[in-house]
Amino acid sequence: MGDRLICDPAELKELFLFEKLDDEQLAWLCRDGRVERFEPGLVFREGDPATCFYVLMEGEVVLTKMSGGEEIELVRTDHHGSYAGAWTAYMGDKVDQNYTGSFYVTRPSTFFVLDAGTFARMVQTWFPMALHLLEGVFFGNRNANERVGQRERLLALGSLSAGLTHELNNPAAAAVRATSSLRERVAGMRHKLKMMAHGTFDSRTLESLVQLQEEAAAQVGKAPTLTPLEAADREDELGDWLQDHGIGNGWEIAPTFVQAGFDIDWLEKVHGTLTECSDGVFEGAIRWLNYTVETELLMNEIADSTTRISSLVNAAKQYSQMDRAPFQVVDIHELLDSTLVMLGRKIGDDIEVVKEYDHTLPSVPCYAAELNQVWTNLIDNAIAAMQGRGTLTVRTYRENDCAVVEIGDTGPGVPDEIRHRIFEPFFTTKPVGEGTGLGLDISFRIVVNKHGGDIRVVSEPGDTRFIVRLPLTSPAGAEVAAAQTETGGE
Repeated sequence: MGDRLICDPAELKELFLFEKLDDEQLAWLCRDGRVERFEPGLVFREGDPATCFYVLMEGEVVLTKMSGGEEIELVRTDHHGSYAGAWTAYMGDKVDQNYTGSFYVTRPSTFFVLDAGTFARMVQTWFPMALHLLEGVFFGNRNANERVGQRERLLALGSLSAGLTHELNNPAAAAVRATSSLRERVAGMRHKLKMMAHGTFDSRTLESLVQLQEEAAAQVGKAPTLTPLEAADREDELGDWLQDHGIGNGWEIAPTFVQAGFDIDWLEKVHGTLTECSDGVFEGAIRWLNYTVETELLMNEIADSTTRISSLVNAAKQYSQMDRAPFQVVDIHELLDSTLVMLGRKIGDDIEVVKEYDHTLPSVPCYAAELNQVWTNLIDNAIAAMQGRGTLTVRTYRENDCAVVEIGDTGPGVPDEIRHRIFEPFFTTKPVGEGTGLGLDISFRIVVNKHGGDIRVVSEPGDTRFIVRLPLTSPAGAEVAAAQTETGGE
């Protein structure tokens, strides 16, 4: 164990793993974690019980793994925020809880350290949906090369958890807000109905009012799309009309009616229906109709939010291939779409996504979860090449007996002198600490070795395309391996 130092939440927030956390979460980390300084030497050894999760704050580390009786250096980095250790603690006894590699410090270095149990509670509490998905990805890729697979999932933990949690949180929070507002509007509606009951209505007028309510509810779904300027002008017109007809604070009601697509003609129709009623009853009726419109708008918002959540969950299940056989015959476009959804936050608003799909392509026999890893690696590289701004093109077509997928970007391109090396293990053009050099190596292994396909790159400034060819016939032995997996055969 190293020397204990003071934990400062502000310093933790500078680490990319924690940069999106709020003050309460940062305080929680400082309270339950610790900052330690280590002298050069071994921090933990491969195969020992995984007791701690380490995040580099200052210094340099080396991660190694035994292979053929020799200790191989996987990565050496001084990148602040790099992390290693008991990162699978959140899976409990579902996986082996030993260190998968050895971890060394090359010079005096400072780490933020969480005990394995504390780290597990953090992930389970803060990222429950991401935890479920990460487990699916972890076990779905178990047959891949263990050394490379574990390293890639380690680096993906922070961004996948934060991105998916963010995407799910937005519609969930919107639904909660809308539900709370809906409860208030329904209560107000009951109150206004009670006030109106004390007015003088003949059956004909009451029937007309109920019909207006039905019209109001139906109109919400047919509301036109207005520009901000058009909406502002209509709000002013409706607000003035309401004020002129004795409706106090009419400007508060006007935006709701405008959003639903109503105009002065409709208000005149309501006024004509209730022309014999007192002003108080007329105002109560207008506010009652306003509540009707608001409830419809809020229910639409809840429906949109829950539909978005459902879409994200379905995309996540498609991406992770949970509850599905490793080998399947699938529509390749479903895999591409689910990957784009999962990476949506990382793609951002400044990258235009262009899909050029050939929907006449037949289904492709493949290891679906592993192909999603290929698309993830290629799209992630494209985003990095464009530095978050440009056009990402995803194209599919048939070429002889192969389905072809192209991932294109408008970045600066891959220089000729390194193009022949990009599929080599551990080769990367990214700064130290930002890339392992394993993404394209993994992609090559999955496409070429596992599917009998081909992957290559064509590049010039402004047009880089990674071209993946997948046979439309099953890889040799794939169906047998899949059947043995399903039946538990040897």
